[in-house]
Amino acid sequence: MWSLRAWRRRRLLRRHALPEPLWQAAVDGFPLFGRLGSVERLRLRELATLLLATKTIDGADGFEPDDAVRVAVAALAALPILGLDLDWYDNWHEIVLYPDAFVQQQEWQDGGGVVHRQRRALEGEAWPQGPVLLSWHDIAAGSHGARLVIHELAHKLDMLNGPANGFPPLHRTMNRHAWTDAFSRAYTDLRQRIARGDFAALDPYGATNPAEFFAVASETFFAAPQALHAHYPQLYQQLCAFYRQQPLAV
Repeated sequence: MWSLRAWRRRRLLRRHALPEPLWQAAVDGFPLFGRLGSVERLRLRELATLLLATKTIDGADGFEPDDAVRVAVAALAALPILGLDLDWYDNWHEIVLYPDAFVQQQEWQDGGGVVHRQRRALEGEAWPQGPVLLSWHDIAAGSHGARLVIHELAHKLDMLNGPANGFPPLHRTMNRHAWTDAFSRAYTDLRQRIARGDFAALDPYGATNPAEFFAVASETFFAAPQALHAHYPQLYQQLCAFYRQQPLAV
């Protein structure tokens, strides 16, 4: 089975090889790729190629993504699994790109049984067992765009073992108690800092709930690892163990 999988992988890489100009433009467009060494860049290119070969990146609301857009999005989507593999994305098959922020109607029921409806403009959203929705306008905005893609893909990883709750499936070598302790301490600290109006190293949106905290911590891990390590070193180490990457070491 392993040899068959390796053969299929090599075949996909040959058939769907990315043109050099397209790939170079994609990695040059986002500063966080600059920290990757030659080996990591080759691995990233392979994963992005496989992602494009096995998943669809479609447009919505009249937006028609060209090859340059698709390669850029695939490169960003491949970064979180650079130390893992594409099978970590097996629970979804499509990225949908909107030209700008898109409106979603959300429904929830309060404790009194009253159903509330709200329309919100979103930059991104990850659906359980469904697609990843993203705003191309926001992705193209440089470092913020990189964070957006990583944020939504972190939600997808979180959903591999059930509803997103900030506790993705950990590797066997990882300690569940160490993970819980590091995340609980950092999450509590972020909420307290926001309540006091103090400086917060993470986006305040991470204080919404544990699922959003994991996604925000993940985007910071890749986009601003120095800040994450400086303020939450235990959290940084847990994310190194989960993503099997060390952004500060390359």
